Amino acid sequence: MDQKVIDEGKGLAWLSYLGVLLVVPLLVNKDNEYSKFHVKQGIVLLICSIGWQIVSMIFNMIPVIGTIIYAVGILFLFILMVIGIINALSGKTEPLPVMGKYAEKINI
Repeated sequence: MDQKVIDEGKGLAWLSYLGVLLVVPLLVNKDNEYSKFHVKQGIVLLICSIGWQIVSMIFNMIPVIGTIIYAVGILFLFILMVIGIINALSGKTEPLPVMGKYAEKINI
């Protein structure tokens, strides 16, 4: 990817990892490939976060173990969010571990 494209998208691309704020770089930098890459990663992270909230409701029925499982999942998602923000601010286009490969299938 061209350095000029990265520099133009870097300012807002990190917002892609903060839930619904991913619409900001999507709308402002809609033609920037760097922003699109991170928006796609953010969409996958958001979907996984919502999915984890739903699945964890079942685990929370188990008193202590459910809370531990929930906390581990939330910590994992938080770490992925931080990795994504660091990548976006560093000018990198590396997919997120585990789930980043699914972002390539999204067309925006």
